[in-house]
Amino acid sequence: MVFTGLWARIGLTGMIIHRGRLGTVVHAPAKLNLFFEVLEKRRDGYHEIETLMVPVDLFDSLYFEEDFSGQVKLDCRRVAGPMSGTGSDSRRPDPDAMGLATLPVGAANLAVRAVELLRERAHARRGARMRLVKRIPIAAGLGGGSSDAAAALVAANEVWGLGWTRNRLAEVAAELGSDVPFFLGDVPAVCRGRGERIEPITGLGMPHFVVVRPPVALATADVYGVCEPASRPRPLAPVLDALRQGDWARAGRLLFNRLETAAKTLCPSIEKLEEVLRREDCLGHLMSGSGTCCFGLCRHARHAGHVARRLQATGVGTVYRVRLSR
Repeated sequence: MVFTGLWARIGLTGMIIHRGRLGTVVHAPAKLNLFFEVLEKRRDGYHEIETLMVPVDLFDSLYFEEDFSGQVKLDCRRVAGPMSGTGSDSRRPDPDAMGLATLPVGAANLAVRAVELLRERAHARRGARMRLVKRIPIAAGLGGGSSDAAAALVAANEVWGLGWTRNRLAEVAAELGSDVPFFLGDVPAVCRGRGERIEPITGLGMPHFVVVRPPVALATADVYGVCEPASRPRPLAPVLDALRQGDWARAGRLLFNRLETAAKTLCPSIEKLEEVLRREDCLGHLMSGSGTCCFGLCRHARHAGHVARRLQATGVGTVYRVRLSR
């Protein structure tokens, strides 16, 4: 796997890394899909897609230290609000409603799998002690699990002194999941194939969003199982052009997600949530990924704050005010 363009110039990883007395800390961002087209089902069972993903400033935090016993351990702590420059408007969530009560901390956790797979590929007899501070809701279309896995790869590579390049880490990331390679860069990107062919994108400005997570979850496999691939694919270029020109109104009208119709048949709450966003004078609104989170594209930071406060009052779900993290 080869990354091109911007990623060759921004160092090993775009993730935020801190080193201190508590060990190495990697802040793992959420993502939004501003465009998502499903082109066809592949012979390997995956779907061929084209999507525009942007990292936003809602973060999980992964604390990583070497465990000299050789074991890989993880514990998880839930935090009510986001670590975000703009997201102080979030409501306190119910962990059970968000699906956090069942978050695995053993071998089924993607961050644990990431470390164990890297250790195997690097032939390294090393251990890890990780603590995950979880702010991104799971099963919500925001990529939290994939971002945590990428953070674990970055942290293990750093702490173990492997010196692997991003391209080499990306080979391992692609084995873990379709979205994981994207988070190694933490910059907006067009992702193709099953998500592993990545083209970083520049010049998108700094749009502001309000994200709402309803108290329901969807499994990605279930949504893909209902989705019909495009017979006439929607073009991505007009969305990119509008964003690069700073024409937020036009960009809002062009937001698109092929998975949305399928998700609505499984979860009527998404339709209701979009109707709420439609009434809030957003420039556009969309479901992210395979759901269930929906977001509104706002006119500016002040508008995002106003919309977030109004949505909080309605009780439609957990509300986050975010912007691009880069």
